[in-house]
Amino acid sequence: MRLKGAMRTIRVCWSIWLGYLIVLLSLLIGGSRSVRLREYKFEVGYMKKKPDCIENSYVMGINGHFPGPTIRAHVGDTLHISLFNNISTNEPTSIHWHGISQYGTPWADGTASISQCAINPGETFHYRFTVDKAGTYFYHGHYGLQRSAGLYGSLIVDLALGQKEPFHYHSEFNLLLSDWWHNTSFHQELSLSSKPFQWIGEPQSLLINGRGQYNCSMAANTMNNNATLPQCKFRTSDEECAPQILHVHPNKTYRIRIASTTSLSSLNFAISNHKMVVVEADGNYVDPFEVDDIDIYSGESYSILITTNQNPNNNYWISIGVRGRKPNTPQALTILNYKKASISSSNIIIPNSPPPITPQWNDFNRSKAFTNKIHALMGSPKPPTHYDHRLLLLNTQNLIDGYTKWAINNISLVLPQTPYLGSIKFKINAAFDRRHPSENFSNGYDIFSPPINPNANFGNRVYMFNMNQVVDVILQNANVLSGKNSDIHPWHLHGHDFWVLGYGDGKFKQGYDEKKFNLKNPPLKNTAAVFPYGWTALRFRANNPGVWFFHCHIEAHLHMGMGVIFAEGVQLVKGIPKQALACGLTKKIIMSFNTTNN
Repeated sequence: MRLKGAMRTIRVCWSIWLGYLIVLLSLLIGGSRSVRLREYKFEVGYMKKKPDCIENSYVMGINGHFPGPTIRAHVGDTLHISLFNNISTNEPTSIHWHGISQYGTPWADGTASISQCAINPGETFHYRFTVDKAGTYFYHGHYGLQRSAGLYGSLIVDLALGQKEPFHYHSEFNLLLSDWWHNTSFHQELSLSSKPFQWIGEPQSLLINGRGQYNCSMAANTMNNNATLPQCKFRTSDEECAPQILHVHPNKTYRIRIASTTSLSSLNFAISNHKMVVVEADGNYVDPFEVDDIDIYSGESYSILITTNQNPNNNYWISIGVRGRKPNTPQALTILNYKKASISSSNIIIPNSPPPITPQWNDFNRSKAFTNKIHALMGSPKPPTHYDHRLLLLNTQNLIDGYTKWAINNISLVLPQTPYLGSIKFKINAAFDRRHPSENFSNGYDIFSPPINPNANFGNRVYMFNMNQVVDVILQNANVLSGKNSDIHPWHLHGHDFWVLGYGDGKFKQGYDEKKFNLKNPPLKNTAAVFPYGWTALRFRANNPGVWFFHCHIEAHLHMGMGVIFAEGVQLVKGIPKQALACGLTKKIIMSFNTTNN
């Protein structure tokens, strides 16, 4: 059996390498491509929905759908999304197109107070941008905790017509993973901003494509009477919280695109009895490797290949479970249905064996082992061998006037009223603190103990880079305010991919730990985890004129100040639409222009 498994892996990997050569040839030849404008009309508002079988009147969706509609385009296409704010609670909004570089259109990045003014109720904002790289992406709300309320959807970019992926598959599925609270996002914001601090707690449910089950389990009858939850009962497979089943044919290869838009949870994804070959991470090809399961953090996306070579008369569980935090949320389940297998009377297909066991939540060595398997596919861009500018950023939990906050180098981010893009472009000095932010932290800081002086400050300074500078960012994790604990933080960079040069335990040692950096085949990503009491080293080239958010992708941590601002080449930005800056101190300037600025 091991020999057969090894031969299967060799065949899949050889197919991927052969496909990659075909991609290179098609690029050299210049395969045909049909570029087009794709237009969408989005209306954002609250709805009554039952994501996990419990009715909620404050589910945020688009055009009456939760999750929002899937956007699909080809490389080179221009997307025009007309976004109308119809939120009944008088909330502004904005949407970030996660993983899209926004070269030449930084105002379309969708970050309120950074790249644009928030979209007020009754207003329409026009996002217009080009998608320049194939991959698995998604979009989500970037105002307040609206992602926690359900404002997200998938964005898939296919290769240009005439080009081929460096791997073969017969068909594909798209899975968007999320977590869900029964408390509204308003209650969550109030708790996070209270004194004394009130943590929002673990989510009640995990969702797969917006569907989950609360207080029951689809697998209860397979758990040998040890189930703590009753068996879920659905009237029909079309019920709102019934799982979306993946129907497959035997002996085929399927691509499964997986993206995590969770607000808090780190997840583990597995399919019973099926090996997975990882081929893409955050829109970049990786050296294919085979695993039984994958860890996926908020903001990450992967493509995996599976071969349906199991008994076609059975069906198999697809599961996600919590990693990195002591779980108080049951697994989410759906089913891989071989089309030869039978369907129950309720149209819900139940495998006859238990689902995969989610690995121990605090087995961080296992998490690191998976992460360290991710390498760029041969032929991918390599990082520059040296950096021009290095930042060492310490993630800490702090107090400000008795309020619990997160801070970077002792500064908790509070965004200004005027978007940075306009205030830097038009040199409005009063819009934010123009002093240089700290680029390092005290060498004597004890990352393994609660801070001796927990007090921090609010701030909104900007890290300014020269165009085309090579920037290193070392993210350092530390102990929280009290007790012995350090969280996982997935960090996401807007406007760029970065090379993940390495991970390490303990405090980063300059001149020593950098000798371990992988400069040969580091993966290109836009989101990377920082593990408890550890560091993560990233490198990117500041070659995208604009102002860009860099932040922890955990919604509560960002809300509590865990982020920084990067800016580069802002004076090169042309054609900013009036609407993007028609607020704050740029309002008078931008409205005085007859046309878009230059």
